Amino acid sequence: QVQLVESGGGLVQAGGSLRLSCAASGRTISDYTMAWFRQAPGKERQLVAAIGRSGGRTYYADSVKGRFTISRDGAKNTMYLQMNSLKPEDTAVYYCAATDGVMMTIYSQYHYWGQGTQVTVSS
Repeated sequence: QVQLVESGGGLVQAGGSLRLSCAASGRTISDYTMAWFRQAPGKERQLVAAIGRSGGRTYYADSVKGRFTISRDGAKNTMYLQMNSLKPEDTAVYYCAATDGVMMTIYSQYHYWGQGTQVTVSS
């Protein structure tokens, strides 16, 4: 079973950048399809980006396409989310997640979750 720990959140002005990290332990991340979700106050958790086991397949929500980049580093057993051109509507708690499955966009398939990291974008 894999354990996930996010870091890298914080407060940034609109137009700025942040890089989130998701460090895995217990298992190698190459065993999993992985993703970043986010949840804003009063809203449902939504999928932001996902990456396949080999890193060759990626998925992005329309709202972040062209601004966010998901990646993974097997040597460091860590997944990243580079977030550029941040907007106030990107403010949320960001969670990393992992699944043994191959369906990247199915929320219910993600069984392993980190504790979340807060991202706040000021206008």
